[in-house]
Amino acid sequence: MKLLILAAALALASATVLKDDTYNYVIGKESMVTMDIKMKELCIMKLLNHILQPTMYEDIREIARDWTIEDNMDKYLKVDVVKTFIDTFKLGMLPRGEIFVHSDRLHMEQAVKVFRILYFAKDFDVFIRTCCWLRERINGGMFVYALTAAVFHRTDCMGIILPAPYEIYPYFFVDSHVIEKTHMMKMTKAVNDPVLMKYYGIKVTDKNLVVIDWRKGVRTALTEDDRISYFTEDIDLNTYMYYLHMSYPYWMTDDVYNLNKERRGEVLAYANLQLLARLRLERLGRGMCDIKAIVWDKTLKTGYWPKIRLHTGYEMPVRGNNMVLVTKDNIKVKNMLDDIERMLRNGIWTGKIERRDGTVINLRKPEDIEVLARMVLGGMGLVGDDAKMFHMMHLMRKMLAYNVYNKNTYTYVPTALDMYTTCLRDPVFWRLMKRVTDMFVMFKKMLPVYTRDELDFPGVKVDKITTDKLVTFMDDYDMDITNAVYLDDVEMKKKRSDFTFVARTRRLNHHPFKVTVDVTSDKTVDCVVRIFIGPKYDCMGRLLMVNDKRMDMLEIDTFRYKLETGKNTIVRDSLEMHGVIEQRPWTRHILERSVDAGGTVFKNLDVESWWYKSRVGFPHRLLLPLGRLGGLPLQMFVIVTPIRTGLVLPTVDLTTMKEHKTCRWSICFDTMPLGFPFDRRIEEAHFFTHNMKFHDIMVYRKDMDMANISKDVDMSDMVMRQDDLTYLHRDKLVRYSYKDLMLMGTDNMMRM
Repeated sequence: MKLLILAAALALASATVLKDDTYNYVIGKESMVTMDIKMKELCIMKLLNHILQPTMYEDIREIARDWTIEDNMDKYLKVDVVKTFIDTFKLGMLPRGEIFVHSDRLHMEQAVKVFRILYFAKDFDVFIRTCCWLRERINGGMFVYALTAAVFHRTDCMGIILPAPYEIYPYFFVDSHVIEKTHMMKMTKAVNDPVLMKYYGIKVTDKNLVVIDWRKGVRTALTEDDRISYFTEDIDLNTYMYYLHMSYPYWMTDDVYNLNKERRGEVLAYANLQLLARLRLERLGRGMCDIKAIVWDKTLKTGYWPKIRLHTGYEMPVRGNNMVLVTKDNIKVKNMLDDIERMLRNGIWTGKIERRDGTVINLRKPEDIEVLARMVLGGMGLVGDDAKMFHMMHLMRKMLAYNVYNKNTYTYVPTALDMYTTCLRDPVFWRLMKRVTDMFVMFKKMLPVYTRDELDFPGVKVDKITTDKLVTFMDDYDMDITNAVYLDDVEMKKKRSDFTFVARTRRLNHHPFKVTVDVTSDKTVDCVVRIFIGPKYDCMGRLLMVNDKRMDMLEIDTFRYKLETGKNTIVRDSLEMHGVIEQRPWTRHILERSVDAGGTVFKNLDVESWWYKSRVGFPHRLLLPLGRLGGLPLQMFVIVTPIRTGLVLPTVDLTTMKEHKTCRWSICFDTMPLGFPFDRRIEEAHFFTHNMKFHDIMVYRKDMDMANISKDVDMSDMVMRQDDLTYLHRDKLVRYSYKDLMLMGTDNMMRM
């Protein structure tokens, strides 16, 4: 036990580029059962460090050697879970070094068994010892997945902040050419041809920090969708998707996990709808129209080049344009998918679905969206608890699989669609999501429209809405990718890399802003305030009616507020909006601030707030779509409603959701359907009430790059190269002669 407690101090030393003796803090010798939450966190971080290699820490290796799961079955809450895992382990599991694939049935069945043995450890001491044992014996990707799920759902792990997934395994988040340059610098010990380093944009500082420029343009654009790759390939957006899955895994169906007491299905359904709404706003800002749901009988015109190299050396497969979807290899999957969709649509139309055992699932009441969403997205099956079989998205992924003969084996090479950490990168995934969410839209269409009494709040009036100037820009971000390289023997002994490798990328951001809402009330009362943004015009410039844009309304903030009699001025800072997370700091920076010279742990960090946001938070910098130089016209909508309860399934428990800190949107203080009042068809004749208001806003774009260009440079005869669609990158400005411009035509002129 002492070994692992001392591990925290070693973890600090290994995670910094400073001197080895910077952190000599000796942690107390308390039991791991009662260990401080930050000490627990440091132990977890140590287990996740350089996951592709055996651990560099002798104390973990010693615990892994001494701990025997078979001899400690009494230390677990469910002996049958332990026996099942041991039988599987002895039979053989996914080898170390192979790629763990989220959509592979065989991989996931093994990962769930690993999760269960971690989840049912009696206390944190047994949990950590089991982690050490597993760390040295099973596949690294599978270990990360199971450990992350266990930390998300074990009560004694509440408060532990995990390293960002793009720091644990950078390969899924960084383009392959950056990984290649990182390995080049690693092999040469950062000594290379200065001309080549300048061309590649590589810099080495005096603190052994290697910065690799990721902004040198895109050479792999296939379609118009690559114009918004800065959004779909954003590392924080893909982290949000991954953590959304970790919060509500489709395979977690047993009541023992308490997830069935939450609005898990409705949350997942609404999260998918909101992601689609956010995508539509981004496309609108670039003059692109809405996406269409995928149609299996038509050729898929949209290809995708993932630009991802896996640690095995394989590249994620490229999907070319004009792909034929239905083939002799996947026709059975297509038929099964058609049968499931037909059953769901018939169930929505008739109001019920009958199971094989004769029980009936009702789909008539508004709260039945929870049941429908669990059937479609996971959490509930028609045969026992086999939610995997019924997961629509998994069947759709199979339709687009390449390596059909290696599916459900140990050697499957995943596509971008197969991983929760990469699926949003592929434009076709959004079309799959559109087809899945059409089920929920159809269900809502069968419900009656909201009455005026449901929409109104007597005695309350929204008088005015104002905002700061909304300004977006593309800024630079340094991403720590040191875990993408392998440590040599000397570095393993020092327990740290000689160099810190950083990928400098370009990302969407905006200035923080405030929203001010003036509300008049004739009484003192608690209320719920919802703030949305959405389009004013469509991609053709036509004014949108409320019904036309209700699925495009993005809910950026929802909060509880106490109105006083008279005039109330509500001010919301974008940084404080509900369910929004600021930039995740580097793990090594967290560790550097964790222990000061006096031995105070996390002295000035609001741990509980940051932990909650790190699990459920949507990236703050992605609240607004990239604007235009002249302004992107949008609308903001605010509605103030009374707090309502009782509009959910009897099995849903608000107390459980509050205890688990999974309070997305309004689910912990109000039981109105998520998306209210835009989730159902709107009758404009009685929709508009005094407690709601639309307000026109403009979202601007500021070119931060221009500050780095000398004012003496004449750019009047410079145009933007459009051969790779990277029109946001100022380093693509080139000069052409008048003859060249005439040959290229006006289509290649820079678009604003």
